[in-house]
Amino acid sequence: MAAVPDTLPDEDDLEPPQTGMLGVAALIGDQAIALLRTGRELYGIFVRTLYFCFRGRREPGAIAFYMHEVGNKSVFFLSVVMGFIGMIMVYQGGVQNLRILPDLSLIGATYLELLIRDLAASIGALMLATRVGAGIAAEIGSMVVTEQVDALRMSAADPVDYLVKPRFLASLVMTLCLCVWGAAVSTITGTLTAYVYFDLNPHTFLNLTLVDAADVGTGLAKCVAYGAAIPVVSGHAGLATHGGSEGVGRATTRAVVNSSLAVLFLNLIISAVSYLLFPG
Repeated sequence: MAAVPDTLPDEDDLEPPQTGMLGVAALIGDQAIALLRTGRELYGIFVRTLYFCFRGRREPGAIAFYMHEVGNKSVFFLSVVMGFIGMIMVYQGGVQNLRILPDLSLIGATYLELLIRDLAASIGALMLATRVGAGIAAEIGSMVVTEQVDALRMSAADPVDYLVKPRFLASLVMTLCLCVWGAAVSTITGTLTAYVYFDLNPHTFLNLTLVDAADVGTGLAKCVAYGAAIPVVSGHAGLATHGGSEGVGRATTRAVVNSSLAVLFLNLIISAVSYLLFPG
């Protein structure tokens, strides 16, 4: 006969077959609830930011300071990135085009349409999310862990009015300016690449026949939407900081990730709406 074990397993050690699936479902549910909670908090901060833009305190010096922080200190970084984007896109597009057709007369027109409609705003905003978003979350998060934000609340001052609103207004203006500047830099480097590698005349490359008002409007709408999303998402990450210096690091990472996801999500929404309104 088989030996009978001295002790039987506890009832808690007996796992029903459905436990694994229930654990996965519980994890998905927790993530969905957390996502909804974050979306509600972001909406609240966005609404309060818009309210304080019209009814909050007036401090033009603060907005000018953050315009310098967001814009002037990001020009070189964005120029380098968009310059390389222009060279890479034109070179790869030209090489792939020559494999099918020996004609490169429309590569400039196609590239400029894509650049104005999407690339300049989206890639520029992703770069700003890494630099500006991280900076906003780190600054506000440091103020939270050093109890400066609590001091503002004790003084009957809203942190959104003092900390998020000036960065929001500065980002709206400077994101638009930086994306336009990035498009210009990318156009110049793309034109030089087409001339050097494919011997394409700059007058032929700078063809705006495919660019219409819908492309320009879509690109500008994306610039404004991204400029509004980055400070709101990053400000929320900073205000939700907890856990000391380690919490500031987590908030910075969360701001970059969430800001980048917000840019991609807004890109999808605005592009879909644009194609629905202007299918041609």
